[in-house]
Amino acid sequence: MSSALVVKDPPGGRRAVAVWCIGVAVYFVAVIFRTSLGVAGLEAADRFHVNASALSTFSLLQLLVYAGMQVPVGLMVDRLGTKKVLTLGAVLFTVGQLGFALSPSYGMALAARALLGCGDALTFISVLRLGTRWFPARRGPLMAQLAGLVGMAGNLVSTLVLAPVLHGVGWTAAFAGSAVAGLVVLVPLVLFLRDHPEGHEPPAVTSRGAGGFVRRQIKESWSEPGTRLGLWVHFTTQFPAMVFLLLWGMPFLVEAQGLSRTTAGGLLTLVVASNMALGLVYGQIIGRRQSSRIPLALGTVGLTALLWGSVLAYPGDRAPMWLLIALCLVLGGCGPASMIGFDFARPANPAERQGTASGITNMGGFLASMTTLLAVGILLDATGDDYRIAFSTVFVLEALGISQILRLRGRALARERERARATIPGQAPGPRAVAAEAEPEPGRALA
Repeated sequence: MSSALVVKDPPGGRRAVAVWCIGVAVYFVAVIFRTSLGVAGLEAADRFHVNASALSTFSLLQLLVYAGMQVPVGLMVDRLGTKKVLTLGAVLFTVGQLGFALSPSYGMALAARALLGCGDALTFISVLRLGTRWFPARRGPLMAQLAGLVGMAGNLVSTLVLAPVLHGVGWTAAFAGSAVAGLVVLVPLVLFLRDHPEGHEPPAVTSRGAGGFVRRQIKESWSEPGTRLGLWVHFTTQFPAMVFLLLWGMPFLVEAQGLSRTTAGGLLTLVVASNMALGLVYGQIIGRRQSSRIPLALGTVGLTALLWGSVLAYPGDRAPMWLLIALCLVLGGCGPASMIGFDFARPANPAERQGTASGITNMGGFLASMTTLLAVGILLDATGDDYRIAFSTVFVLEALGISQILRLRGRALARERERARATIPGQAPGPRAVAAEAEPEPGRALA
């Protein structure tokens, strides 16, 4: 069995770095396109003459497609290979971004965002699989962490670059011009990217029919408490920052807090910068103490709720700048905390189920984000743009997630300890040794 799971450790080296950089560049552009609406929410409302509920549907549909694609993407990468899936993703999100730039109506713009979300969904798990195929297993977690940081850099670019370009040249030129980046990364992807080094072909995927294979993968992954715990950790921690960055942060800061677009953009940038810095900190902490995973996740949720509550309940119409800065710094921890979810799902599943388990876990935060995006839009319309009531949705979903984490943590950790005791030194690596087939691992990556 071990010989079937482990062939030879990939060599790494300069060629591996070059191939990985091509793949991660595709993910970088996908994140720019994904987050581009976050700095254009007000312009989109004016362009398509829609209210807050209709505006939230853009991001909601995009995330719905993304979340729904996660498990199929894991299966596609296993069967088709990284290059084919990444190429399809790059084509789809480039066409989607260009279509969004040229859409004359709200309906066509919705279709374009759905296409963009589909292409975006194909990128991240593909890039992580690329890292495991080209680098030694001990480097896999580090490459996953670096891929996540590059993704946040894409978010930073959409805030710092696309926002001023949009205000300077207008909607069509800004979005159509950004679509060129998709073509730029597509060329080296098609010409130079390879799924794995020569002599390091992965074992063939065998199954008794595609339908039975899919059902078995999903059923067995979901039956593991660690997979479900990972999903709820991801669900509870990720969505406050995603909702803020993806759509509602800019309108909240401009309309409810009276800030200029420049100042509001600076605060959105602060969230991204905090995310990148705290990602390194969380990685170091968990790399040294695995027992810190639950306290870090719950601590991040609690601190996020405290700062959100302080901003929304502050006397008067507007919160002071120092409190808004504190909120943005804390929101930066939501992304790194959500990565902890994958550190529960990964050891709970064997190598052949890593992609499926990662897809299930990755759906958590996006489901929470979709729910919150829609609820905020509906409540804004129903209350006459009362952001205090609208953003109360955050506390409801956090309470739900915390209850599930507390319910599942005992069983998941017990199963994890059982597997650790069953590991025989010198044996082929188990699921913990299979490098990250999911969002970046916070633990052991930088230890």
